[in-house]
Amino acid sequence: MFAVVKIAGQQFKVQEGQNLYVPHLEGNAGDKVELNEVLLVDRDGTIEAGASVKSTVKAEIVNALVQGDKVIAFKMKRRKGFRKKHGHRTHYTQIKIESIA
Repeated sequence: MFAVVKIAGQQFKVQEGQNLYVPHLEGNAGDKVELNEVLLVDRDGTIEAGASVKSTVKAEIVNALVQGDKVIAFKMKRRKGFRKKHGHRTHYTQIKIESIA
């Protein structure tokens, strides 16, 4: 049994018991989260998609803040003395899928 869930504009294929890194969600470690935007559910070969899906996915926050890899954007114009360095690390939340109901 699996489901396709939309979280912060991205789609994730989830199964029960799966750990997953999603864009940062509000909450602390141990909090329960309900994901209501379910796009598709497969129950033992029976597929529900679109408006007919009435399921919710329940998850638990395992780690509230995980930082991604460092990304550097470096701009330079040769012979002009122009150099600009800008970087960031994307924030993620680690969740564990508990049930698809």
